[in-house]
Amino acid sequence: MLLILSINSCRLQPDVNRIVIWHQMRVDERVILDAQLKKYVAAHPGITAEAIYKETEELRSGFIIAAIAGQGPDLIYGPSDQVGPFQVMNIIRPLEDILDSAYLSSFTPRGLTWYKGNLYQIADKLGNHLTLVYNKEFVVKPPQTDSELIELGKKLTTDIDGDGKIDRYGLVWNYTEPFFFIPFMTGFGGWVMDEEGNPTLDNIGVVNGLKFIRDLRDVYRIIPREADYNIADALFKDGKAAMIINGDWSWAGYKKAGINIGISPLPKIMSTGLWCAPMVSPKGYSINVNVTDEKLPLVVDLMKFLLSEENQLETTLELSTMPTLKILYDNPAVKNNEILINSRLQIENGRSMPIVPELRAIWDAMRPSYQAVLGGVKSPEQAAKEMQKLAIRKINEMNE
Repeated sequence: MLLILSINSCRLQPDVNRIVIWHQMRVDERVILDAQLKKYVAAHPGITAEAIYKETEELRSGFIIAAIAGQGPDLIYGPSDQVGPFQVMNIIRPLEDILDSAYLSSFTPRGLTWYKGNLYQIADKLGNHLTLVYNKEFVVKPPQTDSELIELGKKLTTDIDGDGKIDRYGLVWNYTEPFFFIPFMTGFGGWVMDEEGNPTLDNIGVVNGLKFIRDLRDVYRIIPREADYNIADALFKDGKAAMIINGDWSWAGYKKAGINIGISPLPKIMSTGLWCAPMVSPKGYSINVNVTDEKLPLVVDLMKFLLSEENQLETTLELSTMPTLKILYDNPAVKNNEILINSRLQIENGRSMPIVPELRAIWDAMRPSYQAVLGGVKSPEQAAKEMQKLAIRKINEMNE
């Protein structure tokens, strides 16, 4: 068990032959990671490697506490938006001086997370993005525009047994959470912040995005009255929804549930000419600043092993996630895969998730007013103004 000591506690002498990784991988990812670690250990007698799962928030807060105390795991794995908070606290190590430029150039640029002039994370997966997922039993050609989405959704939303209740919805998704609202905000021309990290929530893109989602439910009635993540996921798996908006983390589960799925980029909004652009972020490894110079070569060696062509390809083929090594984009198993082709198109249409700490304050500021619009308590215009005011306040409080 990895010990986390307080700042004033006596520090244990680290075992230079034992590498610890903290991560927040889902179960199917963990299975692959554990198998890859076993291969590494088998090839390196005397070395041990341990992967410890933690929920996302527990991982972030626990790593901050541990690293400030001079402790913590050697490697920490997660989405790129954790880089900003970790860098501010100086608890992860810059990587550009550890790894040569030729090695770094083998990765697609989006797989390398730079912040304030330094490289802090190298990803093995690119995406973590939303797309339109459809059941091929019901959908032959996925919609390309918002009007096509509405038209198809109305045809597929049906009361099959005539009891007055909807038996199958055209579309479901976790539309009550701001992260899942982002594609429609961007489709109507909005975004969460400017280049300086200032919130940009009081604009017509946010207002019209809110109106659109509300109309999907209340006017066109192609989505359920209520749907959180679990409800939407269950409806799609049970064949009670023809389409779902969900991330690349969900696709393997749908295939295992026996659904013949297709993946398509989210539609274009005809009034703006803009594609709905989800947030796109890499997920990968950072190195604890407390790793000693003696231990660092071994930690880097394991990280490079986990990022290798063989291991990335294994993960890509098993989970349908996009790799970050450029060479794999020419691999026939990747470039001829229908799901990965459309996933890549969605990534190209997407927008990079900001990695600045202020994003956390913006999420917290969006949620109450966003959900108040869906609850009929606030107008979209009022919600946008109040999101902006609350975001500014929360960021100021965070930076005091």
